[in-house]
Amino acid sequence: MNVDWGQVLLVVGVLVPSVILHEVSHGVVALLYGDDTAKQAGRLTLNPVRHIDPFGTVILPILLSLGGLGAFGYAKPVPVQPNRLRDPRQHSLYVSLVGPAVNIVLALVAVVVYRSAFEPVRLGDALFLDPSWPARIVFTFGFVNVILAVFNLLPIPPLDGSATIERVLPQRWWPAWLRVRQWSFGILLLLVLALPGALTTVFRPALDLYARLL
Repeated sequence: MNVDWGQVLLVVGVLVPSVILHEVSHGVVALLYGDDTAKQAGRLTLNPVRHIDPFGTVILPILLSLGGLGAFGYAKPVPVQPNRLRDPRQHSLYVSLVGPAVNIVLALVAVVVYRSAFEPVRLGDALFLDPSWPARIVFTFGFVNVILAVFNLLPIPPLDGSATIERVLPQRWWPAWLRVRQWSFGILLLLVLALPGALTTVFRPALDLYARLL
């Protein structure tokens, strides 16, 4: 198997700061609404050592990249105690959704930088992305953040998008929901590893929009 190690390292290199900023944003918003758990744990920092999960931030992205299954990974979740928030039900939603919002902003920053600094290459009637390494870094940074945003907005526990369901879930359904949550991470990994085609379908509209913006 021919492995493009340059591409693998590029994906991991842009994924690490993206997931760190995603996680730190959760802790910052939690702090704004009264929960200083992440601050006390020393997680409101950009130091990657405090956030890297060996499997989720390094091993899994490398394995997926080697298998041509795209860019996915995660950092250690920032600790948040909803009961310490001033309005636990509403503020928990804000804490959850700020992570994908940060990834969307980072993807838009990549679009602005790319359009400002690079030009597409024309071959005949077709236009191709600038093949230079600086352009590839900016493009991949935005690409990874689009995937992180869309993936984390899926309404599947423990992803951030599940907070939208929890916000409107009737209290009588909570016991069943909590039973589902305990198996959710295994189901999520199975979805990522065994059904990448399904995820590609989910990602495609956002990635097409990203390509058009470039």
